[in-house]
Amino acid sequence: MEYRKIKDEDDDGGTVSDDIENLRGSGFTGVASVSNVPPREQAKWKRKTIVTLALTFLTSSQAILIVWSKRAGKYEYSVTTANFLVETLKCALSLAALARIWKNEGVTDDNKLSTTLDEVIVYPIPALLYLVKNLLQYYIFAYVDAPGYQILKNLNIISTGVLYRIILKKRLSEIQWAAFILLCAGCTTAQLNSRSDQVLQTPLPGWIMAIVMALLSGFAGVYTEAIIKKRPSRNINVQNFWLYIFGMAFNAVAILVQDFDAVMNKGFFHGYSIITTLMILNHALSGIAVSMVMKYADNIVKVYSTSVAMLLTAVVSVFLFGFNLTLAFFLGATVVSVSVYLHSAGKSQR
Repeated sequence: MEYRKIKDEDDDGGTVSDDIENLRGSGFTGVASVSNVPPREQAKWKRKTIVTLALTFLTSSQAILIVWSKRAGKYEYSVTTANFLVETLKCALSLAALARIWKNEGVTDDNKLSTTLDEVIVYPIPALLYLVKNLLQYYIFAYVDAPGYQILKNLNIISTGVLYRIILKKRLSEIQWAAFILLCAGCTTAQLNSRSDQVLQTPLPGWIMAIVMALLSGFAGVYTEAIIKKRPSRNINVQNFWLYIFGMAFNAVAILVQDFDAVMNKGFFHGYSIITTLMILNHALSGIAVSMVMKYADNIVKVYSTSVAMLLTAVVSVFLFGFNLTLAFFLGATVVSVSVYLHSAGKSQR
């Protein structure tokens, strides 16, 4: 009888053992199915995430550095020379990245600098647009304060969406259009305070500059994306190099026209400080990050990254400047989060 009892227990144990092995087998199969995601897709998603987060971080500190670079409410340095150095630094970073690629992979048709006239002739247009937009970015602070600037800059969300449809011929779903409106409302609400009746009291020149900046930013961004994605296999650093070369040329002309006497009399780096240097570095890295987003994501991602950066700036300002977080800020942040979700959901309905 004892033998039969032990034998039965062994039989039950064997069944349990088999069940456990079956569960292990099915679990292993599930893991294997997840690991079947192509490494190329995993690398693409990781790269897109990194450049978007980098752009968000860099954009969130841009306005702060521009304001800090002013002394007694004025720029003691030449903004045209600063823009020229930004384009020069971006060009140098692109060449450094290309040199590394040439060393590791060799020179190919997709990463060589030599090109055709048809390919390079399209770059002056966005370079000129970015020049005007970047200069206005400095001068608009003469008419608006930081909250007003953060509100007005969201006009480029609508312009980007419209131009995205017109230039790239890509249809945006109704949900995505609704997400654009929510994003504008959320970003605006997040910057309002108890004296909101004064926040929007911007002089007419400020409104005109904001509208022009929005149109320039939207058109230049979408146009650049169209150029970059026209030849997807072309190395992004080559495309950046030619864009920045024309940017340097146009900024050099701006120095001659606007600040030639000041540069000759006071020097090229007159009025520069550590904050000015950090601002130039920030703008250069932001430009690289924007081009990466356009190459591996799309310009809409850039718009959302910029908008989220505005909220991040407010959070950082709590610790740097004692910014008072209000109910309006939390409501705006919530609306922005919902709009981001709606935009992602709207892609599936195109």
